[in-house]
Amino acid sequence: MTRSTRQGVLAGVFLAATLLAAGCAGGGPAPADAAPIAAADGPRTLTLYSGRDEELVGPLIAQFQQQSGITVETRYGSTTELAAQLAEEGEATPAQVFLSQDAGALGALEGSFAPLPDDVRGAVEAPYTSTDGSWVGLTGRARVAAYNVRVPEAEVPADVTDLTDPKWKGRVGIAPTNASFQAFVTALRVQEGEDAAREFLEGLRANEAQIFPRNSAILEAVNNGAVDVGLINHYYYVAAETPPANTRLKFGAPGTASALVNVTGAGILAGAAESAEAQELVRFLVSDQAQRYFATETGEYPLIPGVPSPEGVPALADLGAPAIDLADLRSLDETTQLMTQVGLL
Repeated sequence: MTRSTRQGVLAGVFLAATLLAAGCAGGGPAPADAAPIAAADGPRTLTLYSGRDEELVGPLIAQFQQQSGITVETRYGSTTELAAQLAEEGEATPAQVFLSQDAGALGALEGSFAPLPDDVRGAVEAPYTSTDGSWVGLTGRARVAAYNVRVPEAEVPADVTDLTDPKWKGRVGIAPTNASFQAFVTALRVQEGEDAAREFLEGLRANEAQIFPRNSAILEAVNNGAVDVGLINHYYYVAAETPPANTRLKFGAPGTASALVNVTGAGILAGAAESAEAQELVRFLVSDQAQRYFATETGEYPLIPGVPSPEGVPALADLGAPAIDLADLRSLDETTQLMTQVGLL
């Protein structure tokens, strides 16, 4: 894909997503003493574009700065906005590292990244990282059906496409403008085809699915009984400040799009291919220290061997994520067009 073509694709993908979002194996990680490439004398700085909120990753970046002596100048924003900005800036971007909240944005920036060091690309096993070594997965985010305890677990379908059954009319909560829901629909399109995705979306609309601006609002609605089932990512439940006592999670049927495990990830921009600072940051993000931070502080699945999953959820290996290349989730533009046609956007 040429740079101009890539920019055109991203402009369409991320402009649509941004406008619509207004409502809302390897080896383990490198040892701590792995030698980085030589750095120039003087102050060491790094420019990071982060599509993850400061409250989530700011403390971890602070740990990196303290340990490395590198000053990280971070630009925070939505993943869609920052990916579009990277496409527009091209080779002139000041960014050295891009931290994305989903794999689709990383896939859409195909050709923009430098090859990762071998120890970094080998730290995370497939299917939770790039197939070409251009970016590395950092955390896993499983799609789940959150349900109110008044609903028997056996009645909650493991394949969420079954929520289009008329018996669920008015009882299901979704967040169509949320990137995680759109990524799930994209996975359904990739795995099952356009017709299956359209049928699912039309079924939700016909069933009068309740619309919410974000996952946290869905979780609250499930917990207080406003809806019986809500489609969210698992960590909203795991990392909730107040445990949602009236809510339980149902993980998707193995092998289906309902069991999607999307990832956050990071890549080094091509213009920073020789940056020791960029390599140190990405290496740190797949270290045992950082992976344990994600598991305990944000409730996400760590992706390196030896770091336990968050408490109260199945092990990552037991989820049975669908066999798709996560970079294929870049076709977000087609998904948002479909959702608009159906009337959910």
